[in-house]
Amino acid sequence: MEKTMRFGFDKEKNTKHKALLLTIYEALQEKGYNPINQLVGYLLSGDPAYITSHKNARNLIRKIERDELLEELLKVYLERE
Repeated sequence: MEKTMRFGFDKEKNTKHKALLLTIYEALQEKGYNPINQLVGYLLSGDPAYITSHKNARNLIRKIERDELLEELLKVYLERE
């Protein structure tokens, strides 16, 4: 493989992911966890045990591909508009 792979960005998928992440974030907060730390742990390890099952959050996080989520996060973080 000598060519660079190209990934696309789906705005509709981004909106769905954001809604899911907000629900997951709230569930983690309600259970007394630091949502950012827990989400980072999940993103780095892929282990859904970092996410509470409260409000079905653990099942919701599985609906988002980690690589797609990282792509979206980087795009937003690096955006300079």
